[in-house]
Amino acid sequence: MELDSIECVPSLDLTDEDEIHHHHHLHHFPSVSKPHTTTTTNNNNSNSNSNTVASAIHTTSVHELLECPVCTNSMYPPIHQCHNGHTLCSTCKTRVQNRCPTCRQELGDIRCLALEKVAESLELPCKYMSLGCPEIFPYYSKLKHETLCNFRPYSCPYAGSECAIVGDIPFLVAHLRDDHKVDMHSGCTFNHRYVKSNPREVENATWMLTVFHCFGQYFCLHFEAFQLGMAPVYMAFLRFMGDEAEARNYSYSLEVGGNGRKLIWEGTPRSIRDSHRKVRDSHDGLYIQRNMALFFSGGR
Repeated sequence: MELDSIECVPSLDLTDEDEIHHHHHLHHFPSVSKPHTTTTTNNNNSNSNSNTVASAIHTTSVHELLECPVCTNSMYPPIHQCHNGHTLCSTCKTRVQNRCPTCRQELGDIRCLALEKVAESLELPCKYMSLGCPEIFPYYSKLKHETLCNFRPYSCPYAGSECAIVGDIPFLVAHLRDDHKVDMHSGCTFNHRYVKSNPREVENATWMLTVFHCFGQYFCLHFEAFQLGMAPVYMAFLRFMGDEAEARNYSYSLEVGGNGRKLIWEGTPRSIRDSHRKVRDSHDGLYIQRNMALFFSGGR
């Protein structure tokens, strides 16, 4: 299904075509900031400082030893080695057809137990340190943290294709604008009119995405028409371009009306950490069955 026209309108008047008029408001709940405390510690022991630097250099060199030469990720047990002592991770061992990628000798099933013991004693920074994460973890806790780290990159929230782009929020906003050509809007109130010339046809996954800037943050407004089983439905929902904890500081309302009728949805935006499909399939948004949509449009 194609959108015959999408237009911003200042009123609730609808034409004779199949139209659904949405109006949404966003509300911000200010959070209370924790008091900021600055602590200054003077250390006059230059030897202590030297030891700290030396320790940091040592940890870095050991970390390099634990880097798989094939995928460059950190190696976790089981760590394999060839007869010449070259190491690689268990995942890559299955990819190199049992041949050492360094010397091309047969790998066999030799474990590098010494390097595994060294790994157990290490504390390493999060791999998203360059993106701002200050945390340091024991070697085996690091992986679990990195799957949930608040500084990990976000996936592109565009719903029209399986886009593999990841990045921080400013990068993704520019990506959505320049590469996906989505509509960009400033302000906390937005109106649009969905128009379909044939009110009896709704193909699967007809959608639109608008990104708007409000309260210094970015939000993704999704509107879709799709088949749910045999029943055509419409759905609109909001996603916050940030983490879930921050998304809970906001609320929004979606309103659809026309032909003397009105339906309002109020909710909390979902983080873009939740995939578009996950939010849609949970029905966490304004959800309109086809027969109800016809009442709003004046259709029969």
